[in-house]
Parts: sequence; C-alpha cells; structure tokens
Amino acid sequence: MSQATSESSRTCYCGELSAEHVGKEVVLKGWMHSRRDHGGLIFVDLRDRAGMAQVVFDPDSLPDGQFEQAHRLRGEDVLAVVGQVRRRDEDKINPNIATGELELHVASFEVLSKADVVPFKIDEHQSVSEDHRLKYRYIDLRRPAMQSSIRTRARVNGAVRRYLDGLGFIEIETPILCKATPEGARDYLVPSRVQQGSFYALPQSPQLYKQILMMSGFDRYYQIARCFRDEDLRANRQPEFTQIDCELSFPTCEEIYEIFEGMMAAIYREAKGIELPTPFPRLTYSNSMARFGSDKPDLRFELEIRDVTEAFASGCEFKVFNTIIEKGGVARALCVPGGAEKYSNTQLKPGGELPAFAARYGAKGLAWFRAEADEGGVVSLTSNIAKFFSDECRAALAAALDAKPGDLVLIVCDKAATAATVLGQLRVYLGGELGLIDSDAFCPCWITDFPLFDWDEEGKRWHALHHPFTAPNPEDLDRLESDPGSVRSLAYDLSFNGEEVGGGSIRIHQPELQQRVFRLLGVSEDEAKDKFGFLLDALRFGAPPHGGIAFGVDRIMMQVMGTDSIRDVIAFPKTQSASCPMTEAPSGVETSQVRELGLRFTPSVEKKLADAADAEAGGGSVT
Repeated sequence: MSQATSESSRTCYCGELSAEHVGKEVVLKGWMHSRRDHGGLIFVDLRDRAGMAQVVFDPDSLPDGQFEQAHRLRGEDVLAVVGQVRRRDEDKINPNIATGELELHVASFEVLSKADVVPFKIDEHQSVSEDHRLKYRYIDLRRPAMQSSIRTRARVNGAVRRYLDGLGFIEIETPILCKATPEGARDYLVPSRVQQGSFYALPQSPQLYKQILMMSGFDRYYQIARCFRDEDLRANRQPEFTQIDCELSFPTCEEIYEIFEGMMAAIYREAKGIELPTPFPRLTYSNSMARFGSDKPDLRFELEIRDVTEAFASGCEFKVFNTIIEKGGVARALCVPGGAEKYSNTQLKPGGELPAFAARYGAKGLAWFRAEADEGGVVSLTSNIAKFFSDECRAALAAALDAKPGDLVLIVCDKAATAATVLGQLRVYLGGELGLIDSDAFCPCWITDFPLFDWDEEGKRWHALHHPFTAPNPEDLDRLESDPGSVRSLAYDLSFNGEEVGGGSIRIHQPELQQRVFRLLGVSEDEAKDKFGFLLDALRFGAPPHGGIAFGVDRIMMQVMGTDSIRDVIAFPKTQSASCPMTEAPSGVETSQVRELGLRFTPSVEKKLADAADAEAGGGSVT
C-alpha cells in the first residue's frame, strides 16, 4: 500500500468515487468537513469541489502514531489520504450524498495544512451576517452552494461562447481605460500620471467600441465584458458587473430576437437541463405597462391590472375619483383572488399594510372593495366607501374585473404613470404574499416599442430613454421634432421572471439622423464632437445598419441559481457600500502616489487622514 503525501497524484475527486473504484487503492485530497469518533474507529467526511466522501481511520490499518494524529484533526484541515474503497454496510448507506454507498478505508494519510479555528462553519452560514461571510469569502466559497454557483457560471460562459462562435460571431476585447462619455450613470474615473489633469473612465459598457467594430467590417462581435458604473447599489446591482455584449451588422429586430432566444435556450439547456420554448412572447412597452405596471413583467402568475375608468363614468359621487378623471387621470385596479379573506379592514385602512405599501410608490390613496355573493349568487362589492358609488357603478366595476366571491378589488386613481407604477409593485408584492408565483417556472418575454425619449419635468428637457444612439422607428420619423414624445424606438429588452436580463436596440447609422437626435436632447455640435467625435467621424465613412444587445450575466445567473441576491453568483462581490470586506477596498494610498498623479486632497480629506494617522499612532481608531 502506498504512502499518502503531498506528492501523491490524486486518483479522483472525493465526490467522484463510484462503484468502479471498489476494491482499488485511491488517493483523495481535500478539506476535513467533519469528524466522528465511534468507539475504536474515526469517520471523516472529506470534501473537495466535487462533493464529499467518507473516509475511515482504523487503528489496526494505520502506521504507528497516525491514529492518534487522526484524533487531533479539526475542521478545514487539508489532508491527503490513501486507502482501499469498500462498499458500506446496507444500514450505513447515506442517501444524501452521491458517494453514500462507498467509503475509503485509510492506509495512510498526511496533514498537508493545519487550519485555525474557522470564523464560521460552512454549513452554518445562514446564521452568519453577509458582511462576515464576505470578509472571509475564501471560507464562504467552500460551501457546496457557492461552488455550484461559480462552476455553473463557468459552464454558462462556455455555452455562450460555443453558441455565438457557431453563428460566426467574433470575440473581440475592447479597452478598459477609455474616454468618459455620458451613458446615464456616473463613471469611475482613473487619473492619468503621464497626462496630468486628464482622466480615463472605466467603461459603463463597450457601446461605442462595438459600434465602431461594425463600421470596421467585423459584422458580428461578442465579448463577455467587464463593465463599471458608479451608482447606488441594491440586491441585483454591483459597481462592476459582467455583460454578454453583442453587435451585428445589417440585422432586423426579428433576426436579433431569434438569435438570442437561441442563446438563452442554450444557457438553460447547459445550466438547468431544460428546454425553453421559443419563440418567446412579446409585449409592447405600452401594453406591458398597462397590464403589469412594469417594463419587466413577471409572467409567472396571471394577476393583471385592469383599466376601470369607464366603470366610474356615471353613478360615482366620490369627488376624489371624479376630480382626477376629469383632469385626465385614470382608475386602474387589481382583482386579487382570495384577497378578501387574507386582508382585514385594519390592513386596508389608511396607514395599514397595503395602503402604506402603495404610498411608498407614490399612491395618494388605495381604494378597496370586497366581492360577496347574495343568496341568488349575484356578486356585489362592499367597502367603507361603497356609499359613494351607485349599485350600477359597483356592478359595472365587478363586471369589468370579472370579480368572484372572496376577491379583493384594489383601485388606484391617479395619473396613468403613477397608477401603473403603484399597481405594478403591488401586483408583485401580492403575488409573493399569496403564493401565486410558481418559483419553478421560467417565463421570458420581449418588451418592444419603447418610447425613444423621456420627458424630464424638473429639467424641462427630453432624455434618451435608452441611449442617444438608439434608432427611431422609421414609421415615426416625421414626428421627431414636432412630437418627440410619440416617437417609438427600435429598442427591445428581454424580461425574465420580473428581471430585465438583456437590452439593446438597432443603432443610428446615419450622421444626419444622429445630429437631429442630439439637437433634440440639447447636445450642441461642439459638445457632440467633444464627447462622441470619433463615433461621428466613423459614421461619415460608410456605416452599415447595425444593432445589438447586452445581457447581464449576473442577473441571468440569479435566475438560473434561484437566488435573490446578485452577490450569491459572483466570486468576489462588493457590499451595498461598494466595498470589499475581504480586501478592505477601497483603501488609502501613499500621499506620494497621489502627488505623482498631479492631484491633491481637499482640506476635509486631509484632516480626516491626519486624524486617522494620529489615532493609529495612539492606538485608537477612526471611523
């Protein structure tokens, strides 16, 4: 029998032990997950990236002193073991692990690395704060769930590359140090040492470079690209993130839909072993907002928003509704199945659970009715405000919503945009609270026909809803200057279970049209030349029609792995304060480095640094 040492070649991974190894000598290497002393034997679960295997230490089979050494093993010690694989007794089989029918009887072992007491056990992570897990991310990443997530991510990237390579796309890297251009979020800036006073920006996306590549004749480009945005963070957003970034020449929207439905299908085939039905459903932006109150609708449940403005056309003495509707507002409603029993009057009164939730999204009030049936089976609506509505009005409302006994009707009367936002958020909240969402379903949907522009009421100006290089719908070009708000764009987003996982557009490829759009956005010729001169120059020398799309790898992986936090699918994520607890980035640098860049700190920062230095010298601390 061989001796186990660091030089011994590993026979297989722990989680790959199989019936073919029975009776053979194997070498395993990994971390000690747990140890159990049973009488004269010691049982250890040995863990590596593939899973766990039980190894048995028997004093009669080990060299002198090794059994006593086995008694001193602690969690996360790194071992090399050699021994014979045997089948477990029938009553000792562990059905919870893939190798549960087998065990390795150790002939010798070596401790390759001793572990200090770990800050938390990997199977007790749920009781540990996320900041603590991120500080010791190298421990957290040993968890099987995290191992599975990161390995699945690698397989997804591989599937994307194989799929796009097969369709003639060329993988091209674009610069990380680039020119600062306005793209909707704050740039991360990098000062130049060589050209002091000038700055690079980290790319928010490779948008302009991929358009330049189309003008350079590459026809089909892709890149799994790192992108950076200095913006407020949340569960599905990071300061640095990864995109599957794609662009192609001479495309139609239909061609783009078909190609990238195929890519998403390839991802789910590889990662989940399921087939996504294609083609994906499509909704126009206006239809999606009206029915679901969102441009990224969750289609896993059927609760839809209905316009009930007409139901209040007569027989309504509720002055609040009448005034809003007379001023061009709308009345929209959700008819919640079983909601009448779920929610009490206390939860529905002003300040209660549902009105308070609605108020967070701009609702000035939330009206409600309960659907009940009389002895003859006729449905009627009751409420604390029922006296302000005639029987005919309430009957029309019940008919418009097809209300059933036990349903709860929730109404927002306001501007169309506010009503959509409030009821869209309320719809998702109720879907979760009432168990309406099928967590095992995968429901993609294309959102099309976005407005080209969005009006900024505060600034009294138009903004590009996506970005200023998005092409207008040719059918609406004659209204570009006269009625910008009515112009549709050739933009499209892919929504997946209520998350936007991809978005793109056909681009403007004619310099004259690009200048028209810039003028509408208030971008002067000089400003356009300063910020986008290289793109405008390229457009003048024969630019093919082109378009593309970018998919958020992190958000796709959230869907694939069934997690609600983007940090669960990234190896080394940042916290919501954009910091890394493990490396303590961002951190200070030497003053000399700052001076080399031609920069200096503001007086307030200088004082903070001086106070921190004094505290460190005195053994204190500064927060």
